[in-house]
Amino acid sequence: MNSDLKFVIITGLSGAGKSQAIKVLEDDGYFCVDNLPPALLPTFVDLCARTAERISRVAIVMDLRGGEFFKDLFEALGYLDAHRWPYEVLFLEASDETLIRRFKETRRRHLLAGDGSIGDALARERELLADFRARADIILDTSDLTLARFKEELEALLLQSDLDDALVVRLVSFGFKRGIPLDADFVFDCRFLPNPHYVADLRSLTGTDREVQDYVFKAEESARYLAMIHEMLDFAIPLCIVEGKIQLIVAIGCTGGRHRSVAMVEKLKELLLRSSHRVVMEHRDISWVG
Repeated sequence: MNSDLKFVIITGLSGAGKSQAIKVLEDDGYFCVDNLPPALLPTFVDLCARTAERISRVAIVMDLRGGEFFKDLFEALGYLDAHRWPYEVLFLEASDETLIRRFKETRRRHLLAGDGSIGDALARERELLADFRARADIILDTSDLTLARFKEELEALLLQSDLDDALVVRLVSFGFKRGIPLDADFVFDCRFLPNPHYVADLRSLTGTDREVQDYVFKAEESARYLAMIHEMLDFAIPLCIVEGKIQLIVAIGCTGGRHRSVAMVEKLKELLLRSSHRVVMEHRDISWVG
């Protein structure tokens, strides 16, 4: 009996990257199954358990392609709970704008579109998946991720989670003018810090550039604010681990999301890595101009 099995259940919106996730995990040694009807999960788990230790990590995509069978997903997860098999639920999503563009580029039809629009189909799909999204251990928005960045995020969130007390801190810089990240656990505002936007030589640069970082952090309040955020997270992260969280999303915003918030996230990542935390980083609005 193979007692070392660990499962990742992948679900989410059509076009959000479930097929790409399977490819990434397969390359990293997962045994992968796409579009498994949830009712068959107990049988499949028992089959994996009888293998001679060759399979240790299994990734399974279950989504609305399963039609009427998909509604059995909660019952299938209950089976894993009852038999104490370790698993995580990964929910992939993206903005409607991104998903519509992807469907048009690939000339695919949304499975719920019928004679209606893709937008209407996405709204319906979000409604049908709302309960499963709420059940997810990890929610990953792929709207602004390149394939390379998507792979990096998955590896940080999943492939290293065999570690004891695993938790990934996801740092997100953003611009308040484009909205606060809805999945953030902590939100910090740095709009009161010195703004490189008003310095002609710095305006076209971003917070990833050394000149912008030097300008922001030459102010005492910037360094102090960074230290306070770091101290708060060092306090909170162990408590989040005790509660069983595997992902902590920390969003730091400025007006446009190109200078101050980016510089703060870059510096905070360095501090958290020195504290031996696992960190991934996203600059959500860095490409926006104006």
